[in-house]
Amino acid sequence: MADDAFLQVQLCYAAPGLQILQDLQVAPGSTIQQAILDSGLLREQPAIDLSVCKVGIFGKIKTLDTVLRARDRIEIYRPLIADPKQSRRRRAAHREQAGRP
Repeated sequence: MADDAFLQVQLCYAAPGLQILQDLQVAPGSTIQQAILDSGLLREQPAIDLSVCKVGIFGKIKTLDTVLRARDRIEIYRPLIADPKQSRRRRAAHREQAGRP
Protein backbone atom coordinates (compact mmCIF):
# COMPACT_ATOMS: atom_id res chain seq x y z
CA MET A 1 0.00 0.00 0.00
CA ALA A 2 1.18 3.54 -0.69
CA ASP A 3 1.73 5.91 2.23
CA ASP A 4 -1.31 7.96 1.19
CA ALA A 5 -3.47 4.87 1.84
CA PHE A 6 -2.73 5.23 5.57
CA LEU A 7 -4.03 7.76 8.09
CA GLN A 8 -1.59 9.71 10.25
CA VAL A 9 -2.64 9.74 13.91
CA GLN A 10 -0.93 10.39 17.22
CA LEU A 11 -1.03 8.39 20.46
CA CYS A 12 -0.62 10.18 23.80
CA TYR A 13 -0.19 8.81 27.30
CA ALA A 14 1.24 10.42 30.42
CA ALA A 15 1.99 9.14 33.89
CA PRO A 16 4.22 10.52 36.66
CA GLY A 17 7.69 10.74 35.14
CA LEU A 18 6.53 9.44 31.75
CA GLN A 19 5.23 11.14 28.62
CA ILE A 20 4.58 9.26 25.41
CA LEU A 21 3.69 10.97 22.15
CA GLN A 22 3.88 8.51 19.28
CA ASP A 23 3.08 9.13 15.62
CA LEU A 24 1.30 6.21 13.96
CA GLN A 25 0.10 5.23 10.52
CA VAL A 26 -3.11 3.24 10.55
CA ALA A 27 -5.29 1.78 7.83
CA PRO A 28 -8.53 3.59 7.03
CA GLY A 29 -11.33 2.16 9.15
CA SER A 30 -9.02 1.42 12.11
CA THR A 31 -10.45 1.89 15.58
CA ILE A 32 -8.88 3.46 18.65
CA GLN A 33 -8.36 0.00 20.15
CA GLN A 34 -6.67 -1.35 17.00
CA ALA A 35 -4.30 1.62 16.88
CA ILE A 36 -3.35 1.25 20.56
CA LEU A 37 -2.76 -2.50 20.18
CA ASP A 38 -0.75 -2.05 16.96
CA SER A 39 1.41 0.68 18.57
CA GLY A 40 2.96 -1.77 21.04
CA LEU A 41 2.28 0.62 23.92
CA LEU A 42 0.49 -2.01 26.01
CA ARG A 43 3.55 -4.29 25.83
CA GLU A 44 5.86 -1.43 26.85
CA GLN A 45 3.54 -0.15 29.60
CA PRO A 46 1.75 -3.15 31.13
CA ALA A 47 0.20 -0.91 33.81
CA ILE A 48 -2.20 0.46 31.17
CA ASP A 49 -5.49 -1.44 31.40
CA LEU A 50 -7.92 -0.45 28.66
CA SER A 51 -10.78 -2.00 30.63
CA VAL A 52 -10.16 0.65 33.33
CA CYS A 53 -8.60 3.59 31.49
CA LYS A 54 -10.80 5.86 29.44
CA VAL A 55 -9.73 6.95 25.97
CA GLY A 56 -10.47 10.01 23.92
CA ILE A 57 -9.65 12.08 20.89
CA PHE A 58 -8.55 15.66 21.49
CA GLY A 59 -9.98 15.69 25.02
CA LYS A 60 -13.37 14.18 24.14
CA ILE A 61 -14.12 10.79 25.71
CA LYS A 62 -14.65 8.11 23.05
CA THR A 63 -15.22 4.36 23.00
CA LEU A 64 -12.53 1.89 21.95
CA ASP A 65 -14.51 1.05 18.80
CA THR A 66 -14.48 4.65 17.53
CA VAL A 67 -13.19 4.78 13.94
CA LEU A 68 -10.19 7.07 13.50
CA ARG A 69 -9.84 9.96 11.09
CA ALA A 70 -6.68 11.54 9.72
CA ARG A 71 -4.70 13.59 12.27
CA ASP A 72 -6.70 12.35 15.30
CA ARG A 73 -4.82 12.42 18.61
CA ILE A 74 -5.69 9.35 20.67
CA GLU A 75 -5.38 10.00 24.40
CA ILE A 76 -5.32 7.36 27.11
CA TYR A 77 -6.49 8.72 30.46
CA ARG A 78 -5.40 7.35 33.82
CA PRO A 79 -8.05 6.83 36.50
CA LEU A 80 -8.38 9.69 38.98
CA ILE A 81 -6.75 9.05 42.34
CA ALA A 82 -8.89 11.67 44.10
CA ASP A 83 -12.32 13.12 43.50
CA PRO A 84 -11.77 16.72 42.29
CA LYS A 85 -14.84 17.98 44.17
CA GLN A 86 -13.63 16.46 47.45
CA SER A 87 -10.15 17.92 46.90
CA ARG A 88 -11.61 21.42 46.38
CA ARG A 89 -13.72 21.06 49.53
CA ARG A 90 -10.66 20.02 51.57
CA ARG A 91 -8.62 22.95 50.25
CA ALA A 92 -11.45 25.40 50.98
CA ALA A 93 -11.86 24.02 54.50
CA HIS A 94 -8.12 24.28 55.08
CA ARG A 95 -8.07 27.92 53.91
CA GLU A 96 -11.05 28.69 56.12
CA GLN A 97 -9.30 27.21 59.17
CA ALA A 98 -6.17 29.21 58.40
CA GLY A 99 -8.28 32.40 58.27
CA ARG A 100 -7.69 33.03 54.58
CA PRO A 101 -10.48 33.82 52.09
